[in-house]
Parts: sequence; C-alpha cells; structure tokens
Amino acid sequence: MEPYASVQQVYAGAMVFTRLAAMVMTMPAVGDQAVPVRIRLAFALMLTVTIAPVVMPTPPAVPDELALMALHVVREVFVGLMIGAVLRVFMASLSVAGEIISIQSTLSFAQTSAPGLVEPSTTVGTFIGLVGLILIFSTNLHHLFLGAMVNSYNIFPFAAGAPVQDSGELAIRTMSEAFRMGVQLSAPVLVLALVFNVAVGLAARIMPQFQVFFVASPLMVLFSLAILALSLGLIGMVWVNGYGGLLRSFAGVSGG
Repeated sequence: MEPYASVQQVYAGAMVFTRLAAMVMTMPAVGDQAVPVRIRLAFALMLTVTIAPVVMPTPPAVPDELALMALHVVREVFVGLMIGAVLRVFMASLSVAGEIISIQSTLSFAQTSAPGLVEPSTTVGTFIGLVGLILIFSTNLHHLFLGAMVNSYNIFPFAAGAPVQDSGELAIRTMSEAFRMGVQLSAPVLVLALVFNVAVGLAARIMPQFQVFFVASPLMVLFSLAILALSLGLIGMVWVNGYGGLLRSFAGVSGG
C-alpha cells in the first residue's frame, strides 16, 4: 500500500477505525440490534475515512513491538465501548419510565419486541423508546454523535493511559442519572396512580361489597393512557434536554 498510503497512515487509520467501530456498535440508534452488523461496519469505515485526517493530522509512530500495538488496540476499543455504552445507558431512562408506567397502569403484561433490545419489553416502554429515537433525529442530536467522536481524541488522547477508574465513576453516575430521569419522566402517571389507589382504597372501605377490582382496573388503564398522552410532549422535551446535555459534554459543545 506504499503507493497510496504510508505504514504510519495505515496504522493511524486502523486505530481510528478501532475506536469508531466500538462506538458505532454500542451507541443508540445506529448500534441497535435491528441494524445489520455489515451496515454498522460500513458506516464505521466511512466515518474513519472522513474523521481520521481531522483527529490525527500527524500519524503516530508504529510501535516496534507487537505487544505494544495490541495494547493500543485494546485501549482504543475500551475508550470506544465506554463512550458508546454511556450514551446507550442514558437511553435506559426511557425504558425505566416505560416499565414504571406499565406497572402503574397494569399494562406490564403487554410485551412486545423492542428494536434496540434483545429481550422483549413492555409495549409502553417500546413506544417511549421509539419516541426517544425519533426525537434524536428530528432535533438533530445525532449530529452531536460525530462531535463526540472527534472530541473523544481531545478527552482521551491517543496512546495515553486507559481511564479505567474515571470510566467506572462515569458509568455509575450515568446509571444513577438515567434511573432518576426515568422516575421523573413517569411522575405524572405515578401521581395519578397514588391518588387513584387511595381513592379506590377509601371506596373499598366504605362499600366492602362493591367489586372494586373490576371497576378500578379499566379506569386505571384509561386514565394512565390519557395522562401519558397529555404529558408525552413534556416527557420528550425533558428527556431531549437531558440527553442533549450529555452529548454536548462529550462533543465539547456549550450551551443549548
């Protein structure tokens, strides 16, 4: 390949491809199980050709030892998987909200296949997850994915030490934030369920012979879906703001 590219350039391109491929395989939307592996690999290769001259204008020196080269590959895979996994973990806030809403509305038995998950999810959780994916592309948040890829070389420079401890702290913080936001997104239905169950409990105490279950279950489903429909716009706005802030932190972009 010497007539087309030097050994250093090929090595630099391989290192960029290693990190970007790991990110593409794990990040939301593009890295979902519904997307074929060949398409994801082709997308990662296209990004490598585009981004490599930007992130590595000066190709790094090729290591003399095979063990050192393998260590660089493992580090690049680790960094790519860490960034992609963090972005995907925050998507779990939608699944948490969907599960809570399904349990409170007695619709947890309704299961369907989710595009981004291997195991089936609740119908409400799958619906909210698809709404989140649509919001990512409709609000152009997917452009920040590219910014996160480029800025990752400023945060984690090539051939530097692997940030194992920082990655663990970031994963724990992101997981807790995702759970908190999931509960926050499901708050309208949670409040409704609390008020409704208290009212049903009082009705059962006043009229013990009244068949509360047969009346309360359909009403709970109806009211929960109505509250979800009315608050869906607010849920999407809150989640987009939180997810956009996480993406901007990785992409090195300030402001809204």
